[in-house]
Amino acid sequence: MLDRPSLTEALNAVKARFGAIDVLDYFPAPHSPVPGITMAAPSEVTVDNLQPQIEYNFYGAVAAARTVLSAMREAGAGTLLFTTGGGSINPNPMLGNVSAAAAALRNWVLNLHNELAGSGVYAAHVAISAWIGDGGPEGIPAATPAQIAPPVLGALRAPRPARGSFHRLIPPRYVCSPPRAANTPPSPPLPSPP
Repeated sequence: MLDRPSLTEALNAVKARFGAIDVLDYFPAPHSPVPGITMAAPSEVTVDNLQPQIEYNFYGAVAAARTVLSAMREAGAGTLLFTTGGGSINPNPMLGNVSAAAAALRNWVLNLHNELAGSGVYAAHVAISAWIGDGGPEGIPAATPAQIAPPVLGALRAPRPARGSFHRLIPPRYVCSPPRAANTPPSPPLPSPP
């Protein structure tokens, strides 16, 4: 994600070997320390600790999308899926710089979705408001992939809305709200996984 030329090269290699990319899922979620990537409370955010988060979360997504988007537009079909933490929607003070970068990505994705309306290409944002697996920061709810997958996949299989929507995973029940069209009330949450 920090090495955008390598990311672009890898996606181009995938296209060369397997053909067109129909779905791009961009999910910048380090589970081990990444040099220069730190968390900071909003009052502690500086350009120096925010810029790496923007590079990691946002600029990598833009580079990945640009690598596959023209072919998707030409084909008239494709899905661009961008996943972030829940702080992109409901910020957590201990993740002030992370949430700001994720919110920038979310805003761009929703705007991209609106631009692509009617093209057959769909852009969506998924916010997972839980640390996936063990070892997350204290105070952040955790969930297993098995708890997260059913509601996220269920929402992704729902009919595509006409305008800028997103899927949101909410702790601690780990439910996912299905996408909704603009100017419609929110749908009730799906049942929690057992």
